[in-house]
Amino acid sequence: MTAFRPTLLLLAFLGLIGAYLYFFTEADVFWGGFAAMMVFYGLIFYFGNYAANLRKSENATDVILAGRGIPLWIAVFTMSATWVGGGYINGTAEFTATEGYGLMWVQAPWGYAMSLIIGGLFFARTMRRYEFKTMLDPLAQRFGKRMAAVLFLPALSGEIFWTSAILTALGTTFGTVLGLDFNTSIALSAVIAIAYTALGGLWAVALTDIIQMTLLFVGLILVIPYALELTGGWDATWAAYVEKKGALASFLPSREALGSYYWNWWDFALLLMFGGIPWQVYFQRVLSSKNEKTAVRLSIFAGFVCLLAAIPAVVIGIIGDVAPWDATQQAALSENPALTLPYVVRYLTPGVVATIGLGAIAAAVMSSVDSSILSASSMASWNVYRPLVKPDISPENLSKVIKRCIWIIGIAATLLALQVKSVYALWFLCSDFVYCLLFPQLVTALFDKKANMYGSLAGFVVAFILRFGGGDATLGIPVMLPYPMIEDGVVLFPFRTLAMVSGLVTIVVVSRLTQRICPATILKKE
Repeated sequence: MTAFRPTLLLLAFLGLIGAYLYFFTEADVFWGGFAAMMVFYGLIFYFGNYAANLRKSENATDVILAGRGIPLWIAVFTMSATWVGGGYINGTAEFTATEGYGLMWVQAPWGYAMSLIIGGLFFARTMRRYEFKTMLDPLAQRFGKRMAAVLFLPALSGEIFWTSAILTALGTTFGTVLGLDFNTSIALSAVIAIAYTALGGLWAVALTDIIQMTLLFVGLILVIPYALELTGGWDATWAAYVEKKGALASFLPSREALGSYYWNWWDFALLLMFGGIPWQVYFQRVLSSKNEKTAVRLSIFAGFVCLLAAIPAVVIGIIGDVAPWDATQQAALSENPALTLPYVVRYLTPGVVATIGLGAIAAAVMSSVDSSILSASSMASWNVYRPLVKPDISPENLSKVIKRCIWIIGIAATLLALQVKSVYALWFLCSDFVYCLLFPQLVTALFDKKANMYGSLAGFVVAFILRFGGGDATLGIPVMLPYPMIEDGVVLFPFRTLAMVSGLVTIVVVSRLTQRICPATILKKE
């Protein structure tokens, strides 16, 4: 009954929204998709709360890591589902279809898949062996709790950008189903998603991820055959796409297609492969696994699952790029390519398929939000609030702090999503600062026995200056350093990789120069 009541409240809330749209607006509501969305939301919401109530939190390990008892098959599902969410599916379709880009710039799916495999081979075993509770724990041991609090900032920004990408994807799906404008759709989806996350825990997240992945695969696989019929089958669709995109209709980089953006392409590729590792949302699954072998295997298996999951999204993006849209639909897609996937599902498939597809995608996207917000809230409470504000906090109060952080972080992500309307731009941005500022810190904390606080601080400052000196068009930050290869106000020189490598080298060198005044700390089990 405890899980049933919140689910009824959610369904009642969605029912009120539907009644308002029907009686008081002229919104072009797709009622079949709306009904399916209510069913799938209710399903995920119910099982999430049911799982949370089965696993009562007794200590910090239970609150944050589900008692380190998640088996391999569930761990693979939740790791894959965490990556294969709104940004992954909607963003892949968006950039596949976007004018001037194409498959060559669809780097994130294989880049993030590689990050999971690399993380499993080189990081997962060590992190699980020391039984850390969050990704910031080894940084706190090596560099001190205050430096860990500073390093929490790029980790937090990454999670906020990731959550914003998911909310943007959810907003586009909501808007397509309900006929609402973009901002209203994002605000509505954020309220539901944040409220759901605040009620659950890691066990709830893990178990609902199983439902999410199932719904997502079923929904996307149903859509493709029907949509391909309208574009003349796969051979005709692919031929039309190649004709339209030219050399960009390939995953392999070439100077012919990329021109002056060639090194910029590699900068982003390395960013995704290594910037996808230092994430609490990743290590939360690694650290919650039963043992070291499980931690390694789940990372590698999930990497291959993520590659497979990108295939339907790429195909839908190709279909969306060459489909015979009417003038109104084409104008909407040109203005906002993030609508590609929900538009293909709604307008290029029969009513029943569109109903199942849009409902499944909306539910699957929603259940990805909880992973990101929960991870950021875990770090905020365990690595910032607990050591700096209240070291003797009880598990019950820790859980309350986590839930308050969920609302704060969720609202911040919503405000960002309202400003940046590209799923793919946010998806790249979430790993940008993590790659430049956090990756060198994690590598040295785990593998450099002489790394110390002075080296960490110096490396952070160097990487910060070099990264932000290159500006950022998405956030409106101007270019401040005289980098080479600047075109139209954008730095094409691989300055992000320069910032990362410079930060890494600085930590190593300064740590050795300051060993006498600040001896390195040895890592130990938590």
